[in-house]
Amino acid sequence: MIVRSPSPLLRATATALSLLSVISAGPLQGQARPEVASVGFQGNRAFPSDSLAWAIVTRGTECRSVVFAPFCWAGAEFAIRRAYLPRTEFPLDQLRLQVWYQRRGYREASIDTATVVGADGRVGVTFTINEGRPVLVDSIAYVGVEDLVTPDLFRNLPLKVGDPLSAIAADATRDTLSNRLANLGYARVEVLRSFFIPNADPYAAQMTYDIAPGPRSRYGHVSVAGNANLSESTVLRTLQFRGGDVYRLGQIRDAQARLFGLEIIRSATVVPDFQSGPDSVIPVNVTVVEGDPHRVRSGAGWSTSECLNVESRWVSRNFMGGGRRVQVRGRVANILARDFQDLLCPQSGKGVFASLNWLASVDFAQPWVFSTRNAFQASLYAERQSVPEAFVRKAVGLSFALTRSIGPRTPLTLAYRPDLSRLEAAELLFCTSFLVCTPGDIAILQGANWLAPVGLNFTRDATNNLLNASRGYSMVLDLEHAEPWTGSDFAYTRLQGEFARYAQVTSQTVLAGRVRAGWVHAGAFGQLLSNRPSVDIVHPQKRFFAGGANSVRGYAQGRLGPQVLFARLPSLLDVEGVACTPESILDLSCDATALGDSGFQSRPIGGTRVLEGNLEARFSLGSAFQGAVFTDVGQVWGDQAPVSLSSLRVTPGFGVRYLSPIGPLRVDVAYRTSGGEALSVVTNQLRPFEVGVDSKADPTCLGADCAFLQTQALAILRPRVLFNESSAASLRRWQLHISIGQAF
Repeated sequence: MIVRSPSPLLRATATALSLLSVISAGPLQGQARPEVASVGFQGNRAFPSDSLAWAIVTRGTECRSVVFAPFCWAGAEFAIRRAYLPRTEFPLDQLRLQVWYQRRGYREASIDTATVVGADGRVGVTFTINEGRPVLVDSIAYVGVEDLVTPDLFRNLPLKVGDPLSAIAADATRDTLSNRLANLGYARVEVLRSFFIPNADPYAAQMTYDIAPGPRSRYGHVSVAGNANLSESTVLRTLQFRGGDVYRLGQIRDAQARLFGLEIIRSATVVPDFQSGPDSVIPVNVTVVEGDPHRVRSGAGWSTSECLNVESRWVSRNFMGGGRRVQVRGRVANILARDFQDLLCPQSGKGVFASLNWLASVDFAQPWVFSTRNAFQASLYAERQSVPEAFVRKAVGLSFALTRSIGPRTPLTLAYRPDLSRLEAAELLFCTSFLVCTPGDIAILQGANWLAPVGLNFTRDATNNLLNASRGYSMVLDLEHAEPWTGSDFAYTRLQGEFARYAQVTSQTVLAGRVRAGWVHAGAFGQLLSNRPSVDIVHPQKRFFAGGANSVRGYAQGRLGPQVLFARLPSLLDVEGVACTPESILDLSCDATALGDSGFQSRPIGGTRVLEGNLEARFSLGSAFQGAVFTDVGQVWGDQAPVSLSSLRVTPGFGVRYLSPIGPLRVDVAYRTSGGEALSVVTNQLRPFEVGVDSKADPTCLGADCAFLQTQALAILRPRVLFNESSAASLRRWQLHISIGQAF
């Protein structure tokens, strides 16, 4: 027989009604709305208190956010969320907890409540729980699918033998079986569940799933409605199925997302018609709503690393039919960087790095190539981009990419990106990283060279929101290789991976984490003027830089990792207290420590290996604002430096986000826990004055009676200098970032 035990619910209902009458006539009667000081749970072992708290209505007074904690301690009303005893709902909370436990297999659970009125008139509420012994699942039988069993049909189901008899897990198992069979073609499957508890063992349940799969079905006629500019054949090609294919529920669900990939479509529905035709044939009705075939969009933003930036684009979303897409885009950044560098744009760089960065491109996308799962993209572009204080790159190039969808929101892309580029302000990088310090060699490296890598990119996005994820994960794996046979002057192999995970801890709090790692190996560059036949050089654009609003936030943009200091030669020779002479410059023994931080220009040079980690707790500050506390760790290692976890830098911080329609507008402040570091000093080399060859009127004359001349060649001084040293309380250790979008 099937055993039912309604008595606990009846007892809970009676107790709840009695409690309601006690509250009405008891010591709380005189208080209109007694404030609830706290809500607690006792006796719960199977489930945590924070889970139980969401099952009831009664709440306790609490601070609105951890950010407001100091104001809450001070008693500021705006920071406190006060809660009052809900007289009609509080007695029912006992019943809610009773039902909550019973639905999860604890059929004997009983709940008692107690209220204590403090001296201040506030109420403390306690729910005392006797969970009792749970009913466990002793066996699970699946009836009706003996001939349809596949290896995955019963794998990892929500309800397992030995689990408590949870109605929630039982329903989830039923739905999972229905979905799996529907993905095997059984469109009309029905699954019924039942359980039996024998009198001889009232704590062991026998679960049975009666499955009626019905006939195996195929798609019937696929009809399309609502298309005005798109042809019907374009809509049908975008779907992953056609009439006559075996029915798959997953394809129906994925088809709507694939249709949104045609940007001209504003909304789409894909609905199977179970009422028409025989049971084994399922017609499908597709309805789309199109937007304008052409769109113009413009926008502007401000960040500490790019200052004012503006962008505009024109898009044809059905170019020559077939859902093809053509976009013309222009972007300009670093606007007003020279004027506001010290105030609002401290990470945009100085001098040549504060000049306008720009991009102009024409992009073409073909939504299907031989298959609806393949797409082709091509771009023609010209750009000027810079890594502040590291290098400036000007380039014109092409990009060709073939993308295959290997799963929902999981593209695999093969690309070829040849471009002809010139570099500026990269002299220090070449000299310190590769010992290429002569003007002729540097001119070749900074001149017009081809960079033409072949790349393979895998992306998986399983998050619930592209702009502000609260659940799920995302991952990226990117591989690039360039050789002379690809048309590249620079040869290298570069591998980079990133993984991010998001978990909603409570309804108001999200815990987010990210790990990023990268490695690049240099190939030979054989066009230098030096006597050596070749030198292994990684193009500056392909080196790793870390630090910034989307990296380790205790550092400015690109400032984590290898750096070098540049000192002007006249400063080394003329400044009082600097123990340098022309002779010590020549033999590289000059110690420039006395110049102080202000006497140097620090320049990041990047590295060949990178490791970053981010952990961030995001919490609500109301409907439009979000707060965050975070800790970032990371490091970039130079070409010869050993990788060591002990060299990782740690930077904790906090921030605020405004949740705008275009994404979170973010302000972060982070603290650099480490002090200064010893850096190499680079300066111009000099040579002795040659009588009869040189003129004493030469502006590069140095020393008494023009004994030396400054050259364009660079030299690395042997003594390193401790740079950026500061006390733990110094404001120099704090870094501000303003940007758009979450850090990851």
